[in-house]
Order: sequence, then C-alpha cells, then structure tokens
Amino acid sequence: MSIHYQITPIDPHAHLFEVQLSFATPQREQVFSLPNWIPGSYMIRDFSRHIVQISAWSGSNELPLRKLDKSHWLVSDIHDELQLIYQVYAWDLSVRAAHLDASHGFFNGTSVFLTVDGQEEAAVTVDILPPEGDDYAAWQVATSLPQSDVDARGYGRYTAADYDELIDHPVEMGDFTRVTFDACGVPHEVVLTGRFDADLERVCADLKTICEYQINFFGQPAPMDRYVFLIMVVGDGYGGLEHRASTSLLVSRRHLPAVGEDAITDDYLEFLGLCSHEYFHTWNVKRIKPAAFTPYQLQQESHTTQLWAFEGITSYYDDLVLVRCGLIDAARYLKVLSKTLTRVYRGAGRRKQSVSDSSFDAWNKFYKQDENAPNAIVSYYAKGALVALSLDVELRKRSDGQVSMDQLMHRLWQDWRETGNGLAEDAIERLAAELVGEDMSGFFDHAVRGTEDLPLEASFATLGVDCRWRAAASLTDMGGEAKTFDRPPLSLGMRYKAHDQGVQLVQVFEGGAAMLAGLSAGDVIVAVERYAMSVKQLERLQQRKRAGDALAVHFFRHGELREATLVLQAAEEDTCYLVARDDASDAMAAWLGSRQPEA
Repeated sequence: MSIHYQITPIDPHAHLFEVQLSFATPQREQVFSLPNWIPGSYMIRDFSRHIVQISAWSGSNELPLRKLDKSHWLVSDIHDELQLIYQVYAWDLSVRAAHLDASHGFFNGTSVFLTVDGQEEAAVTVDILPPEGDDYAAWQVATSLPQSDVDARGYGRYTAADYDELIDHPVEMGDFTRVTFDACGVPHEVVLTGRFDADLERVCADLKTICEYQINFFGQPAPMDRYVFLIMVVGDGYGGLEHRASTSLLVSRRHLPAVGEDAITDDYLEFLGLCSHEYFHTWNVKRIKPAAFTPYQLQQESHTTQLWAFEGITSYYDDLVLVRCGLIDAARYLKVLSKTLTRVYRGAGRRKQSVSDSSFDAWNKFYKQDENAPNAIVSYYAKGALVALSLDVELRKRSDGQVSMDQLMHRLWQDWRETGNGLAEDAIERLAAELVGEDMSGFFDHAVRGTEDLPLEASFATLGVDCRWRAAASLTDMGGEAKTFDRPPLSLGMRYKAHDQGVQLVQVFEGGAAMLAGLSAGDVIVAVERYAMSVKQLERLQQRKRAGDALAVHFFRHGELREATLVLQAAEEDTCYLVARDDASDAMAAWLGSRQPEA
C-alpha cells in the first residue's frame, strides 16, 4: 500500500491548512485516526478538535464517512482508490501543534496527518505546497524530513519510512532566516522565524561547540544525517520539543545575543541551555526510550515511571555540557545549578510526590498544574536533574572514580544501538548496579521512589563544593550567590500579581502566612491596615515590618469583601548558593571536565 499526503496552507488569514490523503486499498472499509498527544509532551491534547471539515472521495464520488469517536473516522463503500480531504485550524503558537498566519506556517505531523489505521508501518510520501498569492512568494520550507523532489524554496515531495517517522519531523514555512554550520561532518541548519536582531554567527559558533561535544560524548557517527533547529522568535515565550533530527524552539527576542555583545547574558545562557537540552534528547528519549514508548500509543496515555531519567538526566547534562565544552566557567555553572536546587526546595510537593510518581502522573498532574501545584507535586525535570547528580556522585564513590553517569549513558547508547529495545522500568537501576558491582536499590528507593530530601550537601562535598542556604531577598530571587541583609527578610507565603482592584494571589504556600490567615489563590487584596494596596505598596510594607507583626487584610473572594489577620513570618532559608571549596581539585575537575567515555 502506498500512502500519500498533500498539505497546503489554503488560507493563512483563516489559519487553515488543507490536507489530502490518498491511497489504494482492496478493503471496503477503512478507519482513520489522529493522535491525541505528541511524543515529548505528555498530555492528551485532542488534536482532532481542530479538524473543521472532512470528506471522503473515490474519483468524483463522495463516500460515506462516519465519526466513531473524538479522533476516529470510518469510511465505507471504498472501491480501490480513496482520497480524504480535510481542513485543519492552526492557531496554536507553540512547539506542540500547528500555527498559520500571513507571517509563517508551522505544523507537527501529529496535528495534521491522519493515520491509516493498521498501516502505520507503510511508506509515506508528502507533498508540501505553498500558499497562493504574491504575498507569499518569498516563503520557503524548512524541515528535517527526507527530500525526494523539491524546488529551490523547499516545496515539493518528501518521504518517510512509516507514520512514526512522518510525525517526527516538524515543518516551518515562511520568509525566515536560515544559517548553517557543520558539527562532526553533519550539516546543521538554524532557522529563525519572527522579528529579531541578533549575532547569528555567534549563535552558530556556540551551537557547533555544543553539538560537537554531544556527538563525541555518545560517539561518532551521529545518529542523524542532518539536523535542524526550528526557532520561533516572539516577544515573550520559552520552550522546546525534541525530534529525531530536529527540534522546535520558542524563545523571546531577549534570549538571542546582540551583535557586539561578548558576554553570555543570563537570557542567552537560558537559550543555550534549551538548545543543549533538546539536542541531548536526540539520544536520550528519541532513541534510548522507555519500553512503554516502543511503539508510541498516541490515542491514550502511555504511563512510565522513567520520565525523571529521560527529562531529569537530560536536564542534568544540558548545562553541564556548557561548562564542559568551555562556554561557561565553573562558577557560572554552580550559579545555574543553585537555582535548580532553589526551585525544588521551595515546593512542599517534593515531600509528597516522588520523581517516580511524578513521571507516572505527568499526564494529569505535571502537565495540568493548578494553583496548588507547589504544595502537591514535584518536577521530574528539576528534581530529576538533582537525582541524576546524586546518582553521578554515588557511582563515582562506589567505583573509586572509575564509573560515572557518563559511563551509564554511554552504555545505554551502546545497548540501544545493538538491540533498539526500549528500557524496562527498572533497567537504569539494574545497569547502575552492574556498573559498580553492587546492589543499588537503597539509593533508588530513597532518591527515585521516595519523598525525603536528597543528601545533596554530602554529594556536593564529595565534588569539592559547599552547598549553602539563605533566605530569599524577593519573589524573583532564585539564589546562586550569597547575600547579606540589614534586617531579616520576611515571607507572606504567597505569590501574587497586580490587579485592577489591588493585589491578586496566584499561589498560596503550605504552612505560610497567607494560608494560615485563611487566604486562597484568586483572592484580591484591596487593603492592608486600611491602606489601599498595590504590588509596590505591599512590598514596601514588608520592608517596614518584622516577623510576628499582625496585619489586618481586607480582600475580595467571589465578589464578597472579607477580612483576615495575617501574621508575618521570617523567610525560610530555602534559597541555595553553591561555592567551590578552596581545596577543590581532582573530584571537581573530573566532574566538570570534558573527558569522554571510552568507545
């Protein structure tokens, strides 16, 4: 069976793609479906809700088509040739779905390409066509899909070995900027869509450094023939999604380096960390992956307890790579790592949910966070990175420095290359035990399946680093450096934002002053001590008070004026800063060094 798709941005102003799916079959009936989630983003998204019109045809004859459920259709009375024609509404400016307007078009295959059920392993061809009109004459196509017959702008025919490959190569089209570089002989493209002013020569040089380190880390040759960074540049945004030979990124203009700017700003460092993270996924989750994802079951949730490893280990290495390949120094890396510790330790949820459970419940907890999230859940990204660091130290200690996370990752890659199999739920634990020659269940019970805090002070001491804690100076203070205070900082136990009537609570932290006073997320504080409140006034008020002071608070909830007494608390020492010890030498050098695992 030969399956062919044609996709056209038929109306950018209405945000509509038209897709035609054609194939020949001897069957009289055929079921089609659209995925309900996209690999790498673990939430049911119901992409089929964006199909606004669909019909089935054989030549000039329209065929009966019946919707079976939210994402399945049945076509009847087929006589050899069948063509489905449908339109997809594309107005999701993210890395997960599809977006189309007069400035550009972007889509993931999971949002636009119906599956021919039962024929997921059949070879596929795709024709990508341009929108009509002179306004789009400069539009080009960028994608890592294998080309078959395309023109100078990239429009034309592409191929995929099967449906899984088809949906793993997002497509960008528009009047974008494209720059290129080679990493270990592999062509890389950086495609930027949107308005920006940046030093792209520097971006390419820095990405080349990152990519070559990672390719050499896992060992040449790289697992892809070419690679594409698809970057949507917006006013305010941040995120990424990995694919087998590309990544989709959404970043703010502030994340890109200005021409003539030599320093790596915090924003640019965040951009490089994101690129490093998604590129590391080329090995860790796009190839090495849980058995639950082989193959992907895209109609329903696929639960695994291993996301702490695939996202957490990747989060551990993303910034570690930056210091190992010389883009940042050790002090800068410790500052970044300090902020990860701060994010984890400020949430009471870390004491209630393990990273194993956080992984399993990603579908209905991590990806559906609400105002109570800090009190109820822990991030398998952030705490997963700390677990990876702890495991790294544990492997080094138990092997007298002969084994580390580097060797574990290298072994996972070697095993995948030999078998292509997904990892059983306990595979990483078993491999760690094999590498050091002793049982590791105690570590995994505590760090992965438990909810007690990790012994990070001891871990960092082994690496030649002091782990220190202090109070936060403000809501935006995420640590990374020492601070002294003229007077002890106070805590209201809440996050808040400006509101037309005063200050609105966004989150209320367990055991904090706001929760003890009976305040809740969504409440709008209009007065404190009978003074009208704004965000600035509330911050100034804290500077005049001391722990134990009681404040009369007037607030609205559900349109009703209420009153509470809020007793100020001393801010907890939940803000981390890491400091390299004066005698730090071999252990820290081995950890932050660029040594490669043996091939």
